[in-house]
Amino acid sequence: MEDFFKDLKVIELASVLAGPAVGMFFSELGAEVVKIENKPNGGDVTRSWKLAGEDPSSDISAYYASVNWNKTSVFADLNNKDDRKEVLGLLANADILISNYKPGDDFKLGMDYESIKKINPGIIYAHITGFGPDVNRTAYDLVLQAETGFLFMNGSKESGPVKMPVALIDILAAHQLKEGILLALIKKMKTGKGSMVSVSLYDAAIASLANQASNWLMTGIDPQPMGSLHPNIAPYGEIFETGDQKKIILAVGNDKQFRNLCELLNVPYLTEDPSFISNPQRVKNRNMLYPLLNEAFKNFNSENLMEAFIRKDVPAGMIKSLKQVFSDPKTSDLINSSMLSGKRTLNVRTAVFKLK
Repeated sequence: MEDFFKDLKVIELASVLAGPAVGMFFSELGAEVVKIENKPNGGDVTRSWKLAGEDPSSDISAYYASVNWNKTSVFADLNNKDDRKEVLGLLANADILISNYKPGDDFKLGMDYESIKKINPGIIYAHITGFGPDVNRTAYDLVLQAETGFLFMNGSKESGPVKMPVALIDILAAHQLKEGILLALIKKMKTGKGSMVSVSLYDAAIASLANQASNWLMTGIDPQPMGSLHPNIAPYGEIFETGDQKKIILAVGNDKQFRNLCELLNVPYLTEDPSFISNPQRVKNRNMLYPLLNEAFKNFNSENLMEAFIRKDVPAGMIKSLKQVFSDPKTSDLINSSMLSGKRTLNVRTAVFKLK
């Protein structure tokens, strides 16, 4: 897998998260990825996006390191004749170009698809925009979360809108673009022709609304903020505290799982209660069900209870911090390590699928 794209050359004219995440996907699979950074601005803006405790003198941040593993950085000013010539020389022999210009900037710099196609007809030109090619609007992930319903639905009535803890719409758009590029590579294998592949953060976000979109489209019910609760299933998203003060979340999806849950918690009588006998009833009466289950959870140690849940196929999860997550041996194979600007960097892998 690490050599799958060893003969592929990718030029990345993208910054922040979505475009660089696509570039790192190809670097992890063996491609040569050259990242063109804006020289006048000091490179990718995320170099300066540092936590309060990070080294202020370093020219990279942990954020930057998260999606720029195993790339070669070239600092260039595309308004400078010599720098531009160097970049065009790289593009003339490239297989893929990844860019995320604001609408119109690609034409101003002569880096639009039609211009690049003249020097490299077979290139796959992959482009990410915020709101589409005709909307000249700065598009940070948080703005997209607001504009596409995610911010409204996330959080609870008490908390108000809450952003997701990662720029998930950037990541979703990156996955969309990867899929498009892979199709374009297949097309090129069949026809020898290049392609332009494009996606907007807005479209990627809307496409990811899944069941919440259908809840509105088919029923006219506008999904409201429910915290971690699921609008269609219960108990699903409820958080319970065990006797050793650990938190466990449930994702009980059917009646058999609910029966197993109640048996393990020593409250089997709940399965015969008309208010909880089926999922529609549990959704309707989840506020009645919660305190009954929560009281039962307090009689158990978290580790023993989780072992029993797994054994009896009750979908549940311990709520863990990242410190706990990355102390688990299962995560060790999902981490990249490298030296970047003389600093050891760590990031999670983009390509985690297996192919045989």
